[in-house]
Amino acid sequence: MDMSDNREELLAKARSIAPALADQVEADEANGTLTSETVTMLEDAGMFRLKLPRELGGHEADPATQILVLEELARANMAAGWCTMVGATSIAQPGAFLSDEGIAVMFPDVRVPRGATVGMPMGKATPVPGGYRLTGRWPFASGVRHSEWISTSARVEQDGQSSVRKFVLPTRDALLHDNWHVVGLKGTGSCDFSLDGLFVPEELSWDGSQEQPMRGGPLYRFGMPGFVANEHAGVALGLARAALDLFLEKETARTRSVAPGSTSIAGRGIIQDALGRMELKLRAARLLAIDTNDKAWGKLQAGQEVSVVDHCELRAVAAYATEIAVEIVSAVFRHAGGSAIYVQNALQQMLRDINVAAQHRVVSEAAFGNVGQAMVGDPDVNPRR
Repeated sequence: MDMSDNREELLAKARSIAPALADQVEADEANGTLTSETVTMLEDAGMFRLKLPRELGGHEADPATQILVLEELARANMAAGWCTMVGATSIAQPGAFLSDEGIAVMFPDVRVPRGATVGMPMGKATPVPGGYRLTGRWPFASGVRHSEWISTSARVEQDGQSSVRKFVLPTRDALLHDNWHVVGLKGTGSCDFSLDGLFVPEELSWDGSQEQPMRGGPLYRFGMPGFVANEHAGVALGLARAALDLFLEKETARTRSVAPGSTSIAGRGIIQDALGRMELKLRAARLLAIDTNDKAWGKLQAGQEVSVVDHCELRAVAAYATEIAVEIVSAVFRHAGGSAIYVQNALQQMLRDINVAAQHRVVSEAAFGNVGQAMVGDPDVNPRR
């Protein structure tokens, strides 16, 4: 399939379910995790297969297409967009790197399962005959309550050496903790999970430093953090666009003053100036994200490696898109005045959601410093730091 055809097909599917996803926003938040209706819509539309190798039934979408699809989903329902980005990665990585024996277990009858993932190696893996004993507690497992498999990382200490290994395990084998009591992204259900000596067979794990995939195309040679940074740009841009559109549709016709000659919010020069600036910043951040990811994708397609400098820029672009999104959502909330503080006004949830999204490590302010380090030629620059 031509890449442009794949993009248009995926965007059409995302747009087709967007109105129904928007109708689920309140229910997802009240539920503290995506409702079964939201999950079914995303699954039936193939959204969780966004990054999965084609030979396993996935779309294997290029990075810019991923941004655009996630943007559409987050524009309709931020929690759905967030859980799609996490869910898509959680099955794409094992889909690309597990052995054939592991794939037979995780993808029985060629069915694509639902997943969740936590990338940080918060646990300990002890080698035993046939596999590993996995112990630890991992936070921020977005979408885990509707998942069937969890993908995670743990440290292996052996022969005086420490290494990171990746694991997949059935969600039913993990203890889920009811601790997702948060200010924003409530609908993602990103609670902790823990394991206490769970046996994970060798075939359901792989070396965390493995660079060559077992299946799939150049997408899976991307490496970190570039493989996931684009996702954060997509959801942030989508939410910012939703907030700006909502302000224009619902708020600008109101009048915030009772003084004689008062004009509507839309008639105020300061608002018009702010809207113009926000629109241009959002479009610029979007184009920057697409351009930076397209350049990295071009390298991969040409058989080249994505460099350390590239990874620094990819992560920083995601951080920048998120920063712009926080600025825009905060501004429209402020300009909407007192009406925005009520629960029935979606702007208050958008404000909470984008500020929680901005707390993610991938889009932390460290990303900008990494680019600066690369610019001055610092040999110690690390895009994952």
